[in-house]
Amino acid sequence: MDIRGRNNVTVTGRPGAPVLMLAHGFGCDQNMWRLVAPELAEHFQVVLFDYVGSGRSVLSAWSEERYASLDGYARDVVEICEELDLHDVVFVGHSVSAMIGVLAAAAAPERIGSLVMVGPSPCYIDDDDYRGGFSAADIDELLESLEANYLGWSAAMAPVIMGNPDRPELGEELANSFCATDPEIARVFARTTFLSDSRDDLRTVSVPTLVLECSQDAIAPREVGAYVHAAIDGSTLVTLDATGHCPQLSAPEVTTEAIVDFVRTLR
Repeated sequence: MDIRGRNNVTVTGRPGAPVLMLAHGFGCDQNMWRLVAPELAEHFQVVLFDYVGSGRSVLSAWSEERYASLDGYARDVVEICEELDLHDVVFVGHSVSAMIGVLAAAAAPERIGSLVMVGPSPCYIDDDDYRGGFSAADIDELLESLEANYLGWSAAMAPVIMGNPDRPELGEELANSFCATDPEIARVFARTTFLSDSRDDLRTVSVPTLVLECSQDAIAPREVGAYVHAAIDGSTLVTLDATGHCPQLSAPEVTTEAIVDFVRTLR
């Protein structure tokens, strides 16, 4: 299998510099990083890719068996690192990719040297004293709506996820990204994302970690950021002056600055 082609891998930036791997979330692709990648590439080597089933990946490589759990996506990450012979990578994971990065770091500690979690959530469902932001009924309703009418769900949910109602073009872009995803693949990825529970996995993290949260985020409220920070020993928590769940689009400057500042502390 041609891993570079399978995952539409692109490499930019400075050869020999620290390597940043930017990983997108549900319903998106590497284009979500276009406003931060050029600035990051001035300082680092930047690896961009699409998970199998997303963007310009090879759709024939997708299987429900592999991608019905986050481990399948983590295998994508590890295989890309192996293909490019990458070591000590700074893995920048947005949304569900933050937890995928945790799994990849556990599976290949020689490949992943540090983590940047952008809007992470280890569990979306409230559980006793844990607040994930949604009840079990909320998630059931979300998934039922997605499966019944994916295009309609995308149009309705994208502005909620993106936030920034004064900038409707951002929500429209996210909706278009959702709609470009095959509905069957989106159904599986959505269940994998919203029904996952990676809380125990957080306690396995032993690499330097930056947790980036937004001041307002309907998908990953600040209680979740505080939980992730507390669960990962020695992690750094930064609250961005940004709203919504996609600060790399809504607030690219502060997002880039936080990532650069963190990576510089590692060297």
